[in-house]
Amino acid sequence: MKEKLLKIREQINKYNRVAVAFSGGVDSTLLSKISYDLLKKNAVAITIVGDMHSKAEIQEGRELAKGIGIPHVEIDIRGSEISGFTENQKDRCYHCKKHLFTLIQGKARELGVEAIFDGSNIDDLSDYRPGMRALKELNIISPLKDAGFTKEDIREVSRELDLPTWDKPAFACLASRIPYGIKITREKLDMVERGEACLKEIGINQYRVRHHGEVARIEVEDKELEKVLDREVFSMIAERFREIGFKYTALDLAGYKQGSMNL
Repeated sequence: MKEKLLKIREQINKYNRVAVAFSGGVDSTLLSKISYDLLKKNAVAITIVGDMHSKAEIQEGRELAKGIGIPHVEIDIRGSEISGFTENQKDRCYHCKKHLFTLIQGKARELGVEAIFDGSNIDDLSDYRPGMRALKELNIISPLKDAGFTKEDIREVSRELDLPTWDKPAFACLASRIPYGIKITREKLDMVERGEACLKEIGINQYRVRHHGEVARIEVEDKELEKVLDREVFSMIAERFREIGFKYTALDLAGYKQGSMNL
């Protein structure tokens, strides 16, 4: 771990001024912390604020950036402005990443930034992530991946640095809850966001609400199944989800699986 930390610090120190694509997740929070500790005001966090992102996550990101002390810039965007986003084909993430990181590059130039970092780690290489191709095409640097950090490494170092994200559940763009080939709309994204907020309110830690038209398919980790299966709880969930706009609510017996829509 010491060697990995040395490697990432050496890479960051090559630049006078850097920007971190900052979502407020485990990876980008650690990368922002290390970058700020090394470069102070010459490191900046840039966050995309769009309708494909949870409002709660956006607010949490603001608080995290403030806690680190890193200068924080936001770029507003709507998914409908991104070519290939609403059509939701299997390469959606590629088109989205290409568009968003092009915006980040433009903002970085305004700020006099030499290099743009993202929080990819080596575990990301084992999943279907078409967005990685966009990062490569745009010459975005991934210091955590380059230094050999796994997700477990990132959580371990985050805990040592007392970052509140060290045990934060994995999160992703709300569009990832809608099956490929099904058009993405603001209404569907809002339904997913409200459904997931409901699960968070009742104390579920790791969850996904998959949008299948009239049906909401809920995924939770095995260890949290008992919370959902409590009679009062699942009755309340069913009622809330009807209010949100789902006709039926289903619990996926296979449990939570990151990237399950890629299968």
